[in-house]
Amino acid sequence: MLDDTPRTEFGPDAYALADWRRRINDLYAEVRAMNDPKASWMHWHQVRSELFRDHPMSPLPESSRKGFDKIDVFPHDPDLRFAVDLQPVDADTLAFNLGRDGSMSARPLATTVGLTCALNAELTVYWIEGYGGGLFIPFKDALSGSETYGGGRYLVDAIKGSDLGLDDEGRLILDFNFAYNPSCSLNPEYICPLAPEENRLPVAVRAGECTP
Repeated sequence: MLDDTPRTEFGPDAYALADWRRRINDLYAEVRAMNDPKASWMHWHQVRSELFRDHPMSPLPESSRKGFDKIDVFPHDPDLRFAVDLQPVDADTLAFNLGRDGSMSARPLATTVGLTCALNAELTVYWIEGYGGGLFIPFKDALSGSETYGGGRYLVDAIKGSDLGLDDEGRLILDFNFAYNPSCSLNPEYICPLAPEENRLPVAVRAGECTP
């Protein structure tokens, strides 16, 4: 997730938001430390579901938390985990519309090398311009707008620590089982950068989070 949280005054909500982000960072650190991809995915799904249900900064509206059990996800598919190389690109910086928060600039940094055989396309990897920077990989697929959120899902957002790291050969790990919905898919009070059309995969990706 990126700048997709409501603005709050400094106070209890600010501390809760800091705790939420810390817990997401910790979760991905735990996932990266686990050797079993399916077990790490199950842990990721369980902890995220608990945070959505119980944390005060959950993107779920309070009216939707009562009776909430777990986030809807597709079954785990081991064939949708990849280790990709990156091919540098030279392209114009994009401005992602963030509504009342203005825009976020992200520069196309590279394209993936290693997805085409399975997904019939590669993805653009963006570098977030501004303080700190970081990788950002949003995407859409053939299910966007039906079985998955129409605005796309996220694979990597380095600002908040949601990435699976590198393999032993230094390749970027992209596991679509960990694809997650931006907060704006759950709550109109949130504003999210949405996946550009250039990152639309022409095939159905039945892995990760489903339509909320």
